[in-house]
Amino acid sequence: MKKHRRNNIIKLLLLFITIVCLFRISESAYSSFMNQRQQESLKKLKELGEQESTEKEDQEEKKETNDTGAAFAISEKESAVSSENLYSVNNHAGLPEPNAKPSETAIGLFPVPVFSKYEKFEKEVEEPVMLNKYAGLYEKNNDIVGWLSIEGTKIDYPVMRSEDDEFYLRRDFFGKSDRHGCLYVRNRADVDTPGTNFIIYGHNMKDGTMFRDLLLYEKESFFKKHPLVLFDTLYEERVYEIVAVFFSQVYYSNEDVFKYYQFYEAKTQEEFDYFYENIKALSFYDTGVTAEFGDTFLTLSTCAYHVQDGRFAVVAKKVADKE
Repeated sequence: MKKHRRNNIIKLLLLFITIVCLFRISESAYSSFMNQRQQESLKKLKELGEQESTEKEDQEEKKETNDTGAAFAISEKESAVSSENLYSVNNHAGLPEPNAKPSETAIGLFPVPVFSKYEKFEKEVEEPVMLNKYAGLYEKNNDIVGWLSIEGTKIDYPVMRSEDDEFYLRRDFFGKSDRHGCLYVRNRADVDTPGTNFIIYGHNMKDGTMFRDLLLYEKESFFKKHPLVLFDTLYEERVYEIVAVFFSQVYYSNEDVFKYYQFYEAKTQEEFDYFYENIKALSFYDTGVTAEFGDTFLTLSTCAYHVQDGRFAVVAKKVADKE
């Protein structure tokens, strides 16, 4: 009797565990599905902005062509004015006759402008213009600071920033709870200027989303096929070339070791050398890409499980703006 009761309890426990596992699997699958749908909708909104931008540029080009044609026609009409009419106008203005000899030409009819030595000339500073393809996304959430994409991976996401550095750790683009979170930079990151370096963080998700594909760079063969990282701010399109790929970890504050996640600005050659020499020494392989003081970087960082609090990082150097 006791044995029979024990078997029933074991069966109930196994059934309960099975139900819990199935629930978690279904919850995970649903979360992945919803995250994928959201990312697709964000990409469509971005593509719509790109399409509108192209159409606007075509319209402006067409308008410019029409304006140029109209201006040329006016110029031809004005050139038809006879020299006699010009002479008449010149007489009223006190100007010399057309084709007048040097001795007959009036001198000093127009005063030479003299500028005060105290007069200041201020150069107009142009305000940056937001790329049209990101205008729609910015209207949805002005925490967006850019868009990251890497060919050959699933990495093709908006990048966020908030006053709370961990806000997007477990929230989606619209600020709703989501275990996938978003790609994000810390509030101190100088994305637009930029500073020497800024770091983009993202989860290493088992479903293959967010920064999971970043670990493909463990293999040098993958790097050789995909050496570039594309990152757009809201105002410009940029291209970065990968300099180093390595494992690291989050260290205790009192440990005297290189902590890549603390590097944002190199004010001196020595500070730059410390960063550059360490990432090169840690790199799995020599990418063949060099850098020097004054270059700017972005670092992609995600979790790794080779040690406790492990991290996987890819550092890339800005090489150009996309054309």
